[in-house]
Amino acid sequence: MNVDHDVAIARIAALQHGVFTLEQAAGQGVTDDRRTRRLQNGRWLQVFPRVYRLVGAPVTWESRLLAACLAGRPTGRASHRSGAKLWGLPGGSSAFVEITCRRWRRARDSGLVVHESLAYEQLRGEIRSAIPVFSVEVTLLQLGAVVPEFVVEQALDVAVNRSLTTVSSVRSTLEQFATRGRDGCATLRTILDRRAPVIGTPESPAETLLLRRIHEKGLPTPVLQYEVFDGPIFVARVDAAYPASRIALEYESYEHHTGRAALIRDSARRNVLIRLGWTVVTVTAEDLRTGAHAVAATLRELLRRPT
Repeated sequence: MNVDHDVAIARIAALQHGVFTLEQAAGQGVTDDRRTRRLQNGRWLQVFPRVYRLVGAPVTWESRLLAACLAGRPTGRASHRSGAKLWGLPGGSSAFVEITCRRWRRARDSGLVVHESLAYEQLRGEIRSAIPVFSVEVTLLQLGAVVPEFVVEQALDVAVNRSLTTVSSVRSTLEQFATRGRDGCATLRTILDRRAPVIGTPESPAETLLLRRIHEKGLPTPVLQYEVFDGPIFVARVDAAYPASRIALEYESYEHHTGRAALIRDSARRNVLIRLGWTVVTVTAEDLRTGAHAVAATLRELLRRPT
């Protein structure tokens, strides 16, 4: 093989985490004899049939994931937990490689999870880190089949807050694939159905869990990220609120509520809320971890008060 071929393949591999396909090599004029010689002399390594890696290129989770997607051609895409990892969503994992493709006729790999499906073939794909992946909406649907419901709920809220999608777009995708037996649909529908469109979207996994605890206790759904004003003057935006009862819920995280400056800021803010007739209920990570029973009891008592 001449130098030009080596350089061309190296450039392709550099953009693809060190891997490339037989078709890409053939497109650069590499014949079968030349390919065989490169394999024999240790310049190339076959990862999957028709998929190769340049020897010396780092073996990373991304390179293994892209190689699997290329091997699952033409429909192979990162999906489920690998898809969530590429999108930066809760539930994502790089502990293994997970893809969806039309058919997988290769030997099983202990670090590889393959879902065979024709359902998503006609959908437009996305590219993240040079790797083909399903849309955020489909990834959320797929997550519902492999991780607990509360993780899917956190992933949904993170995706919406990062403007990767909207609740209406997720619901539209759900309706498109909500056929009998479709994995993940029931989980996603449960989450969406208990979200009234007017309550807003939690801005952190902790707020997602707070909302979940409130639902578990049978309490009314609060308004999220509620803004309190003193006449025309903005006072605070609380994590959740029952405006009619003037009850504010505030999640106290160690990260944002420690130190002298934070203490002064939070105390002044809380004093103004109290002056305006609001009752502030604080919620900690320990409350959420242990079921928020005391918080729920407090809210239930406060909500019984005359408005």
